[in-house]
Amino acid sequence: MDNQTQVSEFILLGLSQQPLQRQVFFSLSCILYLSGCLGNLLTILAIILDPHLHSPMYFFLSNLSLLDICFTSTTIPKMLVNHLCGLTTISFSACLAQMYFFITFGAADSMLLSAIAYDRYLAICSPLHYMTIMSVLRCTLLVVIPWISANLISMVHTILMSHLSFCTNRIPHFFCDINALIKLSCSDTQVNEMLVLVLGGPVVLISFVCIMASYTPIAVTVWKVPSVQGRWKAFSTCGSHLCVVCLFYGTIIGVYFNPASTHTTQRDMAATVMYTMVTPMLNPF
Repeated sequence: MDNQTQVSEFILLGLSQQPLQRQVFFSLSCILYLSGCLGNLLTILAIILDPHLHSPMYFFLSNLSLLDICFTSTTIPKMLVNHLCGLTTISFSACLAQMYFFITFGAADSMLLSAIAYDRYLAICSPLHYMTIMSVLRCTLLVVIPWISANLISMVHTILMSHLSFCTNRIPHFFCDINALIKLSCSDTQVNEMLVLVLGGPVVLISFVCIMASYTPIAVTVWKVPSVQGRWKAFSTCGSHLCVVCLFYGTIIGVYFNPASTHTTQRDMAATVMYTMVTPMLNPF
């Protein structure tokens, strides 16, 4: 307890301390980030410019693309700039801000994915009632509620984190991850750790269960399609989205909701790369 201090800045150790590996990670991160942003931006522009795409399904997709751009832009540009400029530091306030927006966009992304699955369920399993059920008000609520909920969750975590004291300012990560910051603290972090589970658990697990509950009847309906070509087209469309969803939720659950004894820094960072860089890049495709 004698070593407690309120640090003014943190040192981000990054993905690797080896110069060659750092260069490889930089190039890979740059490609993934630019590809993801370009793909999501083109998706948004296509939906805005094409009147035929002004439907609930594409409304959700455009919001998901916007969220993905924001989600990756919260962490990756800072990492790339640090590498180019030879910097590793981030101020305490900037670190809290990065954590706040990372949790906000990540939680909203998670909840919006379940809304998209619900939309696809209605479009495939109840096509005659689809437009009636997916009214403008309902679509708006399915987008606004995740944003509001995610902001509230993130605000709680950020306020609690701002009151912690830290034994060291060296973060073994490439951004200000909540778990990494909790591990650095000399304060009592039981409340912080509990709220990661209490607030984050329902967001991830309920969203994932809702997605699985939506895709099960979709799979049954698609299997009944008489045309093999039509069945394959439907399976490929929904299957690709489901694979990305499983990758996204699987890596998040592995990082934040597994027992601490199973965690290693390298494994956590590898999983983090998957849900912060890879899945946002794959969503537009």
